[in-house]
Amino acid sequence: MTAVQRFMTIQRHILEGEKQHPEATGELSSLLSDLVLAAKVISLEVNKAGLVDILGFTGGSNVHGEAVKKLDVYARDMIYRAMDHGGHLCVMASEEDDGMVHIPPQFKKGKYVLIFDPLDGSSNIDVNISIGTIFSIYKRITPDDGSSGTMEDLLQPGYKLEVAGYVLYGSSTIFVYTTGDGVYGFTLDPAVGEFLLSHDGMRIPKDSKIYSINEGNYKYWAEGLKSYINYLKEEDKSTRRPYSSRYIGSMVADIHRNLIYGGIFMYPADKKNPNGKLRLMYECNPMAFIVEAAGGRASDGQRRILEIEPKSLHQKTPIFIGNEVDVKLVEKFMSEEHVKITL
Repeated sequence: MTAVQRFMTIQRHILEGEKQHPEATGELSSLLSDLVLAAKVISLEVNKAGLVDILGFTGGSNVHGEAVKKLDVYARDMIYRAMDHGGHLCVMASEEDDGMVHIPPQFKKGKYVLIFDPLDGSSNIDVNISIGTIFSIYKRITPDDGSSGTMEDLLQPGYKLEVAGYVLYGSSTIFVYTTGDGVYGFTLDPAVGEFLLSHDGMRIPKDSKIYSINEGNYKYWAEGLKSYINYLKEEDKSTRRPYSSRYIGSMVADIHRNLIYGGIFMYPADKKNPNGKLRLMYECNPMAFIVEAAGGRASDGQRRILEIEPKSLHQKTPIFIGNEVDVKLVEKFMSEEHVKITL
């Protein structure tokens, strides 16, 4: 019997997962349900973006100096409005905001922390290419006494994650999440307005021949990374080379494809961006948590992404993520003495 035939909605799946933990209070389940509602509303706007006055730039820029698009702002505000009053969160952080995103004083403060990227890959909005929302949920570190959360609650390493997930807005809308024990994907059926289980127990294939990287930056890379990419392009039947290059430019879309088909996604440090370009807290930690739960691996070329101690909300990091064999191999290439970048 297929997942859809069993009619497993995401809400039912969340509640069944809660039953496996007798100590659960139901707060995390309610928190995830609020995120599901936000995802449905954002999906509606994404799907009609070309029909309403919502595309284009707001005229402002975010903390990273990037032009902010109207749909980015809409997604950020929708998630905030869905999450600020439930009583489960003590603080939030959004990639579109400079600092902490506080829970309004009139609302109860809970024991969880939400960190989110409202629309990953937003440069693709105007050309109708898949984009996504990425989210992370942690337990607060400070006492759960009804007070507001602090920066200490936000700046936690990825291995402390309770839940991570993403929503992919593409030819269909897919909500993927993990609590660290299995990765599950749900496709939105617009006819009934429900996310139905479509990808049960996702595991990244052990064998792959796909790599994803922006090769336009080739000349700025370390020599070891250049050698690795050249290696992937060589013909060798015993190692199933050459690999195929697939790069969308939306992290959610590239990693979702690799979860299904196998492969490695790379956004390295280079001479232009010596610390990498992707954000540890908003993008790399949650995607690493998901990929590891699916049997994959994620590193910055030397160390596990989830073990990096964050210093700031908008900290950047290189990332190599995907099939375990492929990530270990690029780490080997990167570990050679000659790979170091000369700045």
